[in-house]
Amino acid sequence: MKILLLGRDGQVGWELQRSLAPLGEVVALGRDTAANPQGLCGDLTQLEDLAATVRAVAPNVIVNAAAHTAVDKAESEVDLARVINAVAPGVLADEAQRLGAWLVHYSTDYVFDGSGEAPWKETDGTGPLSVYGRTKLAGEQAVARCDKHLIFRTSWVYSARGGNFARTMVRLAQTRELLQVINDQYGAPTGADLLADVTAHAIRQVVYPGATGAIRDAGVYHLAAAGCTTWFDYANYVLARVRIAYPAIQLIAEEVRAVPTSAFPTAARRPHNSRLDTVKLRDTFGLHLPQWQDGVARMLSEIEIV
Repeated sequence: MKILLLGRDGQVGWELQRSLAPLGEVVALGRDTAANPQGLCGDLTQLEDLAATVRAVAPNVIVNAAAHTAVDKAESEVDLARVINAVAPGVLADEAQRLGAWLVHYSTDYVFDGSGEAPWKETDGTGPLSVYGRTKLAGEQAVARCDKHLIFRTSWVYSARGGNFARTMVRLAQTRELLQVINDQYGAPTGADLLADVTAHAIRQVVYPGATGAIRDAGVYHLAAAGCTTWFDYANYVLARVRIAYPAIQLIAEEVRAVPTSAFPTAARRPHNSRLDTVKLRDTFGLHLPQWQDGVARMLSEIEIV
């Protein structure tokens, strides 16, 4: 099996390089063409070169982990967000369809309007609140032009590599006595490693010779860690773990105060309800999704906290 991976340097792309390796040959591309093997194009703004790269590699599976994910910046970069999040996935879909290849794509809870308290199901009506959400929804629709597609909607993604919410909370707790954290947005922190591992399991089921899956498993799936929290409770969990695991780290924060979303105005509206119902994914692929605390605890044990 040959797998073309786009977005290799991002949080999910980095983990996918590991998880996909046992499945076959992985051609992993980043945005910088000069750094890619054979000068192949991984820049989703270069549509003609992107299509030519798919034809040159001729993969059995395309995994697109590249996206314009700067939610607030997208409000002022509408055209760029549209090209990367919507138009380029359509190019990949058309090329995958010609090849008879599978296309794996990642989307977001931002395709919903964030209302209510019930976890969102794949069949629920969409209603994005932001440019980011609208372009990601358009990307889903474009990807569906390929018969063999898997779209994984996820939320609150983090990884041990690079910056993340947990690191930010620890850094602020070392310099401020009072932290104010949003307490009216609900979701499940989901590790990039979990996304990558589930992706590999799903690909094996639908593609690998002799596997039980088939084109009947194509479609949209919700993929997030189990459980639910708020950013406020997430912050408290992180700081409590750090105090136990890193007693030498001095956290001077005496209070973590819960505040509403309105306390931190942003260019793009955030959904209040990012809960995702993962029953379809768990039943289709026979998987168990761990509690969000398990992944966060593991991440905290892997990063360097100073």
